Amino acid sequence: MRQGFLSLVGHSLRNLAPVPYSSSGQRYGGIGAGLFGQPAGMEAQMRAQGANGTLFAITDRIITSYSQVEWHLYRKAASGRKEDRKEVTSHASIDLMHTPNDFMLGEAFREASQQHEELTGEKWTLLVKHPLSSMPLEMWPVRPDRMRPVADPERFCVGYEYVGPSGEVVPLGLDEVIFERRPNPLDPYRGLGPVQTILTDLDSSRFSREWNRQFFANSAEPGGILQVTKRLSDAEFREARNRWAEQHKGVQAAHRVALIENGIEWVDRKYTNRDMQFVELAEQSRETIREAFGFPKPMLGAVDDVNLANAKAAEVLLTRWLTRPRLQRTKGVWNHRILPMFPGSRNLEWDYDNPVPDDVEAEAALLTARSAAAAVMREAGWNAEDVLQTVGLPPMRYQAPAVPAPQDPAADPTFNDIVARLLADAGKEA
Repeated sequence: MRQGFLSLVGHSLRNLAPVPYSSSGQRYGGIGAGLFGQPAGMEAQMRAQGANGTLFAITDRIITSYSQVEWHLYRKAASGRKEDRKEVTSHASIDLMHTPNDFMLGEAFREASQQHEELTGEKWTLLVKHPLSSMPLEMWPVRPDRMRPVADPERFCVGYEYVGPSGEVVPLGLDEVIFERRPNPLDPYRGLGPVQTILTDLDSSRFSREWNRQFFANSAEPGGILQVTKRLSDAEFREARNRWAEQHKGVQAAHRVALIENGIEWVDRKYTNRDMQFVELAEQSRETIREAFGFPKPMLGAVDDVNLANAKAAEVLLTRWLTRPRLQRTKGVWNHRILPMFPGSRNLEWDYDNPVPDDVEAEAALLTARSAAAAVMREAGWNAEDVLQTVGLPPMRYQAPAVPAPQDPAADPTFNDIVARLLADAGKEA
């Protein structure tokens, strides 16, 4: 019986799961197999991006927005405040971030790995470490459908296995793999992404496009039936079929007059593009994909109902609710999984530039409100430094405003003096 998360075995502590998550020695999932339909369906999920324009546009914009954000390494401040941190410009982890391996730059690596997460809900990274230390030297993105956790009823997971293109199995340790996933409510070992939820809609969209393609390939006319009143021999059947195809198959043969022999009658099928409502189906499919990702419509280039205000709102929505949460997950992995593998990194942390565009109007309104609150509190007699810190304003030196010196009323010419002076000048010129 388990007594908690830790057990004393052989005078050493080891982690234990509080309840069994798998059967003993289970290799969890694999190519062409998997519990809850995974990862057998992952290849289809990844192929879907190349078969649907809307899906491609959405995933491409998300991974591009994610991959282009700048990252910085900082030394933590004793105060714990971000503004007091000092940026570190030379470190081995910076080299790894910018050049994960000899064939990829950091931006390309983040695009490839994030693409896997968008399509399958999983992101796998293999680490190549220094042979004499635990410091990682390279990172490689790996297809999720080729990776499988090795589950254990006591320790939850004891490692991973990579299944190569030829079926070869490569065992991998826990410290050699970085596995990120969006939680699957039914499967603690695998992830769940938006594409799994819309595969049926993607199939409907693909089938409708195939129907349209066949519609034009078959002379751009609705299909029909050649009806005969007697049974045809095999030779007569083949001859009728070949003659019809020779005269009417293909777009170039559209609208030709048909000559039918031996009492054969053409019966038209009454299904048209309008009947099938392909336009409505295509629009519904696009909307379904956008909803699954929570993606703003204006960012797809739709301008039918877009103005400057909702275009800016769409940009904020993309960066705040789609880009930033993904960056936050990556930040956690770097700071708690990867960075500790580097010696002397205890007081270091990775952080990213905020991708959300500045709201100038909101910032101006916030500054006005803070200034008004500071003025009220200062007038009430509170300490100036405490007031600034309370309302969130930076420290400022106070300088009394300059008071203009009073002017001599006699030295200030009146309207009558000015008029008299102008008349006098005019008389001199005359």
